[in-house]
Amino acid sequence: MPDFDTSVPHIARVYDYWLGGKDNFAADRELGERTLEAYPNLVFSVRANRAFLARAVRFLAADMGIRQFLDIGTGIPTANNTHEVAQSVAPESRIVYVDNDPIVLSHAKALLASKPEGACAYLDADLRDPEKILAQAADTLDFSQPVAVMLFTILQFVTDDEVGAIVNRLMESFVPGSFLAISHPASDIDAEQHTEMVRRLNQSVAEKVALRDRAGVTRLFDGFELVEPGVVRAPEWRPDSEIEAKSPAVLWGGVAVKTRG
Repeated sequence: MPDFDTSVPHIARVYDYWLGGKDNFAADRELGERTLEAYPNLVFSVRANRAFLARAVRFLAADMGIRQFLDIGTGIPTANNTHEVAQSVAPESRIVYVDNDPIVLSHAKALLASKPEGACAYLDADLRDPEKILAQAADTLDFSQPVAVMLFTILQFVTDDEVGAIVNRLMESFVPGSFLAISHPASDIDAEQHTEMVRRLNQSVAEKVALRDRAGVTRLFDGFELVEPGVVRAPEWRPDSEIEAKSPAVLWGGVAVKTRG
């Protein structure tokens, strides 16, 4: 029997439902539908987030030479997972996935298989416990070499009081030349509908969502050097096509490099 309550929706499984996945339960589907009623374009954001993740990983692996990735808030596996994109560029890439949902971890271990030249590890940990994440990630990643920290649609679960300290604690462990990549739901795009969607979500999930505006997301990169085009709507970050860039996604995204020790 599962060691979690399937009658209570979990954000990872709701997200899976939005993506059209099958790893969700009735409570997740019901909440997924209620939130989509409030903001039908939400599906575009969810897809744009995955596409931005793939473009960012490809940029980091192919253009920046990054071979190590720490992906926190992995979610249920879908297409173009971090290790698949990174190892398609460089098979020796090493990836640590972190999540705190038992369903995510069971699927990750079953589905996210590394190429033999590289490595994948799966940590059961919470973003709010960076010390645990770093201690366990060190078993797979070489902290003397650059690491890309991927924080995709995860920081909205952290309060303003905590978020800066968590990001800085993670990044201070890594050498200059490491990268920070973030996507974050926006408070200042389609504000009325998006806010109502989040209100409905927060009524039912344990981990409450806090939207941030572009300036708030940009502050998450304080101390790091943003790469072009800076913090933009996620579909507009180095898009593969004009059609992709025009997706009506309510997400800010950016990638930055650590330049100082």
